[in-house]
Amino acid sequence: MTAATVSPRTRGGAGGPGDGGRAAARPRRSRRRMLATSFTYAVLVVLAILYVYPFLIQVATSFKTDADAAQNAISLLPQTWSTAAYERLFLRSDFPLWFRNSVVVTVVVTVGRVFINSLAGYALARLRFRGRALVFAGLVAVMAVPNVVLLIPKFLVIKQVGIYNSFAGLIIPLLADAAGIFIMKNFFESIPRSVEEAARMDGAGTFRVFWSVVLPMARPALVTIVILSFQGSWNELSHFIVASQDPQLVTLTKGVAQLASGQLSQGTQYPLKLAAAAIMTIPVAVLFFVFQKRIMNQSAGAVKE
Repeated sequence: MTAATVSPRTRGGAGGPGDGGRAAARPRRSRRRMLATSFTYAVLVVLAILYVYPFLIQVATSFKTDADAAQNAISLLPQTWSTAAYERLFLRSDFPLWFRNSVVVTVVVTVGRVFINSLAGYALARLRFRGRALVFAGLVAVMAVPNVVLLIPKFLVIKQVGIYNSFAGLIIPLLADAAGIFIMKNFFESIPRSVEEAARMDGAGTFRVFWSVVLPMARPALVTIVILSFQGSWNELSHFIVASQDPQLVTLTKGVAQLASGQLSQGTQYPLKLAAAAIMTIPVAVLFFVFQKRIMNQSAGAVKE
């Protein structure tokens, strides 16, 4: 007999029982993945709504009348659209003065922090001097201390130096921060020393190497420092409370806090308070949208080895 014995798997070919079972399992796995993905997106959508909904209420309430805001506090559609809160803020209050003071302080502090943090970070990363390890240990220790603990010593120093109730008192204590120096130090240490050595062979000094060679390569870290410094100084409150009591030096956070506590008006004044809070969020939101691609798309490498 010359008839060959054919196994069941061979007779079935590609469509045999084994392959048929695997083929049937693939749609089940696809459905499971689809269900898992759908559930994940549903949870994310719910969390996003819970996160964004208070901000939407804030914006909607700023366009309500006082009576409407009191009766329909969480409604997203005002019964009567009104810009009375914004008119009062800009035309019949010190809000423009608060906004101007915040812009001045924030811009100066941001520029100062970028420069000073970069210098200090580069010094700790590259320069060899006595006490360098001790300075870095002190920097880490300062990062571990809560800011509220430093308020009274900060107030005493500001008074003793003679810069209380002045822009200098608002700005100078914020010109450097331990976290920014720490970030810059770590980034500078990731840059190959060969880049600096090549610049020194061309006759560049230490500051020239820092300013013209290393600092342009630290753009991702600089963008991070800009955003953190701008957001931190724009939203700062406790320091401004202890640094000044002059009404002409009130910043936006301090003024809005006074509005929220009812010191400047009678009644609930929900539209007025939430309009001020909504305007406060605009500069930080704009800064984030401008720099978000630079944060997410920066490459980590400095040069090719």
